[in-house]
Amino acid sequence: MNVVPRDLMTEIPVSSADFRGAMRHLTGGVSVITAGRGKDITGMTVTSVSSLSVEPPTLLVSINRDASSFPLIKRHGAFGVNILNADQLDVAERFSGKGGLKGADRFKGATWVTAVSGVPLLAGALSAFDCEVEEIMERHSHGIIIGRVRDIRNSTRSAALAYWHGQYVAVDQDEDAARLAEVSVPTHGRRGV
Repeated sequence: MNVVPRDLMTEIPVSSADFRGAMRHLTGGVSVITAGRGKDITGMTVTSVSSLSVEPPTLLVSINRDASSFPLIKRHGAFGVNILNADQLDVAERFSGKGGLKGADRFKGATWVTAVSGVPLLAGALSAFDCEVEEIMERHSHGIIIGRVRDIRNSTRSAALAYWHGQYVAVDQDEDAARLAEVSVPTHGRRGV
């Protein structure tokens, strides 16, 4: 591992509240991370999924080490990433802990399939990935998990669920493009545009 030594300026601490408020401006796609096997399953709603590599296909997720999913991912060496479509708001809320549901109870009310690794994948998700853990780096309150994608299931849906300013929002490429076209300012005849 290459580490670049540097001096960290610590005189002016950034408060958690300020940081959280600033991060609310970043729009994130909503996914559910699933972990465990059989009846010992759980999951959580996250916006912290990103592509790390295409060759080999690899995802990166960041999960609080106190989350119930974290020890199951460490124990079993696998996890699922389910990118939610716009109609799956109820799934996002259940896996975020709304209603107090925990563990296997969060999976009720939706259709799940068992991946090769044993983790549950959401039927009807925009995309669902079965991932094998390559590495876990524990930093501060979170674990940064690198997962090699072993299988992908895609749906034909096109509207995604996103999270912005503390609210879930639907992003529909066709519908949103039509709305933008209606309100766009014509550019013909204008210089420099």
